[in-house]
Amino acid sequence: MAIDIENYYRRYGPMVLRRCRSLLRNEDQAMDAMHDTFVELLKARERLEPEAPSSLLFRMATNICLNRIRAAKRRPEDANTDLIHRLAAIEEPESRLSAQNLLDRLFAREKPSTRTIAVLHLLDRLTLEEVAREVGLSVSGVRKRLRSLRANLENLEGV
Repeated sequence: MAIDIENYYRRYGPMVLRRCRSLLRNEDQAMDAMHDTFVELLKARERLEPEAPSSLLFRMATNICLNRIRAAKRRPEDANTDLIHRLAAIEEPESRLSAQNLLDRLFAREKPSTRTIAVLHLLDRLTLEEVAREVGLSVSGVRKRLRSLRANLENLEGV
C-alpha cells in the first residue's frame, strides 16, 4: 500500500518544518529542507510501510538537515569569492571595463561551462551537488573546475 503523501504533508508538514528550523536556524533553508524531506518520501513511497510516519519523517528531516550542515562546512567562503562579488558590483565605467577584461582573461582559459558553474555556485549559492545536476557533471568534476578557476584567478591577480 502506497503512502498518501498529500495527507502526510498536511498532517506532518508543520512538525517537519519545526525540526528543520531548529537544526538549520534559517527559514529559507528550513523550508527547502522540509520540501526535500517530502520529495524523498515521494520517491520512496512504494517501498515504505505507513507505520510510524512521524518517526520516519522526523528521522528523514534530521538526516537532510545534517547533510546540509555538513555540506556547508565543506565549502567555506574564500577570498576569491569576495573578489568575484566585488567585480560584479563595480559601478564606474573605467573600473567595470578593467573588471570585464580580468573576467574575460580568466574565462578564456576555461571550458565554456565553467562560467555557468561559477555563477551557479558562487553567485546563486547552489551546492556542489545542485550545480553538478544542472551542468551534468559529477560533484568531483565541479569541484575540480572551481579549484582550477580559483588557481587561474590567483595567477591573474599576481600578473
